[in-house]
Order: sequence, then structure tokens, then C-alpha cells
Amino acid sequence: MENNILISPSVLAADFSKLGDEVQSVSEMGADLIHLDIMDGNFVPNLSFGADIVRGIRPYSNLPFDVHLMITNPEIYINSYVDAGANLITVHPESTYHIHSVLQQIKESGVKAGVALNPGTSVEVLDNIIDITDLVLVMTVNPGFGGQSFLLSQLAKISKIRSMIDNENYSIDLSVDGGINSKTAALAIDAGANVLVAGTSIFKSDDKTYLDSINRLRNIAP
Repeated sequence: MENNILISPSVLAADFSKLGDEVQSVSEMGADLIHLDIMDGNFVPNLSFGADIVRGIRPYSNLPFDVHLMITNPEIYINSYVDAGANLITVHPESTYHIHSVLQQIKESGVKAGVALNPGTSVEVLDNIIDITDLVLVMTVNPGFGGQSFLLSQLAKISKIRSMIDNENYSIDLSVDGGINSKTAALAIDAGANVLVAGTSIFKSDDKTYLDSINRLRNIAP
């Protein structure tokens, strides 16, 4: 499975003084997706950036933009992020009254739809929406800030979701986000993940190049 691992660098850990160049660099050095964390200071206790920044960096990469909305009432903003260049939009069930409707809205806008599960969110929330989902994102930290430690308790959740996907032959990516490094990436892959969202371990690593950082994660054999 390790040969099919996709790496999605999280630009939250990039140098914002040269964000376009950072996105271009990881795109040229082997990334598969670009992960964009949108935080509103309400759903999560932090602010990041909005659709204008996404639009501004869109010309710097031909890769799919993986937009993770950690915001209240995401349905209000879906069209803004689609127009800005999103290819995949991921939302949290707790952020809206009608998660099924929001996923439908995302898909009808012409992009892929993802569901993010916080550490305290049960796998059962997927029961009635997994059939309209393109990606499930397991948060292995509590969302809001980069640089947190991987929660080992989430490995069982990853395994359960992998079984759900495989048992029904769904074409769904299983992504993990939070505290991803060489050790935890191997654990996540072994549990069934095929997409690794990594910020600090790519943009702030001791590797000589982003290519080295990306390959180090992609080629881990659990």
C-alpha cells in the first residue's frame, strides 16, 4: 500500500512571507495535493486565511487544492472556495446543521467532497453520508493549531474507517492530519490511511529539500 501513498503538504506551516513560492516548491518536489487549512476563530480557536489567499496562490501549482474548512456554517462559503480554485472541500459534521446537504452542495458545485472527524467524533457519523463522500479526513490532533502531537487513540478509528471503505468497495481516500512525522506516518499507513497531511515535518524539517521530506514520508514501510 505504501507505494500509493499521497502526500498533501499543509501550507499552514509554510513561510507566509513567500507563500506562493512555497506552494510552487512543494508542488515541483513531489507533493500530490496542497492542503489548505481555513480557520475562522469560531469553530476552532485560531484564524488562518480565506478565499482570497487561496485564489492568490492558485497560479503557483497545478496540483489539486485540498481545502479543509474548519469554519462554522461552511455552506455559506462553498462557492467562494470553488471559485478560488478548490478541487476538494472537506467539512466537519459539527460545523453545520445539515452535513448531508452540505456534502451534496459541494459535489453539485463540481468538486470533491470530504468529511473531517475530530478526535472526539464517532465513526458512526459516517453511516448515512459515506456514500456521497470522496475523502474521509481523520484528525489525529484537535484542530486549530499546527505542531501538535499525534493522538495514538485515533489509530483504531482509522482502521474502522478503512474497513468501512473496503467492505463496500467505495472509492474513497482516507486521510490523516495532525502530528505526522516518520514514526506516526508509518502507524497511520499501517492502520489504513493513504493520504498524509503534513505541515511541520515538511516545511520545518531538517531535510535538505522538500523533495527529501516528501519522499521520506511517502516511502515509509510500516
